[in-house]
Amino acid sequence: MATVRKEDKILCFKIVYCGTALSGKTTNLSQIHSRLEPSGRGEMVSLSTAADRTLFFDFLAVEANVMQGYRTLFQLYTVPGQISYNASLQLVLKQADGIVFVADSQIDRQRDNLQSFQTLEANLRLNGNSFDRLPLVLQYNKRDLPNAAPVEYMEFLLNNRTRRFTSFEADAAKGRNVLATLNAVSQGVLAQFHERLVRERLELEEEDASAEPPEPPEAPDLRARAGTAPMAMAP
Repeated sequence: MATVRKEDKILCFKIVYCGTALSGKTTNLSQIHSRLEPSGRGEMVSLSTAADRTLFFDFLAVEANVMQGYRTLFQLYTVPGQISYNASLQLVLKQADGIVFVADSQIDRQRDNLQSFQTLEANLRLNGNSFDRLPLVLQYNKRDLPNAAPVEYMEFLLNNRTRRFTSFEADAAKGRNVLATLNAVSQGVLAQFHERLVRERLELEEEDASAEPPEPPEAPDLRARAGTAPMAMAP
């Protein structure tokens, strides 16, 4: 859910890059960071522990005027893809507004992709969320490699469901479709937030309409008081 920072008039959205180990999540964030205007982005931060590390940075989206008087800030996160870091992934996924799943296109990594995708779905469920509630974009990375699996096969593994996700073929190391992926997920996040605002506004209007109308104020007594004559009107 979006975070509203009233003190500095900023609306924050959190996007998490997920995927199997070495699929290109960190490369995506590095490419995005390098292509944004330095004045509108934060520093790339690495929170490292003895077990793992979390990378993140934020940036202001100048043209995303979602709420009047507020600037829009996107926070991008990624965590290691190994199953042993599942606790970190679950923690980072809390309050996520959108997800990018970066899949490794190499044919021998398809089992890992599927396992990572299923782990992501399970973690969302533990956080009280699901694929049906969040904007999610699939990125099939490393399409430049000679052993890349057919896109149709990857679509069958990861995008074979009633609600189909937007997907991109990418080469993150060279920047191909890195910004297109980010643009797609951010547009989905903003659209969902706008729909929520509209829905809440309509609900408030319905509540106001169903409320009992207030009793009209008592009319003033215009009769002359006993013992006095009514005031004469000037001709």
